Amino acid sequence: MAKPSFDRIYMNLATDLAMRSHCVKAQVGAVLVKDTRIISIGYNGPPAGTHNCDEEWPETGCARDSKGSCSLALHAEQNAILYAVKNGANLEGATLYCTLSPCLPCARLIFSAGIKKVLYDKSYAAYKGIGSDEGVDFLNKFGVPAERFIDEDYTD
Repeated sequence: MAKPSFDRIYMNLATDLAMRSHCVKAQVGAVLVKDTRIISIGYNGPPAGTHNCDEEWPETGCARDSKGSCSLALHAEQNAILYAVKNGANLEGATLYCTLSPCLPCARLIFSAGIKKVLYDKSYAAYKGIGSDEGVDFLNKFGVPAERFIDEDYTD
């Protein structure tokens, strides 16, 4: 019987987690995995216990910063990393699955946390309308493979 690959399972989970986001502009999910075990999950949104953008500003979302990004939310990668660290998880050698490629600030955090690989579904650059995926470029330049997830269907 053919079974989904672990990569497919984790990317599906990241996609499902994205639907938990309260962001009006974009929903992004992330899963941190080490040795085929999930060590943390995250999705984009404001810090827990603050507010939910879709409830407070359902038409427009929260205020934008100078680069047009949400001024209040944490990115999915940040939430996954922060939760893991808060709970004492060792991220050295982990793999990150995310529905959107990491922005440059998230890439620096990923690198600093010791995450060894990033698989993503869609391009942050395409979403933001910028020339290149700076976060992906940064990670690849400094030895952390960051690549678009290609579904290889099922494994035996």
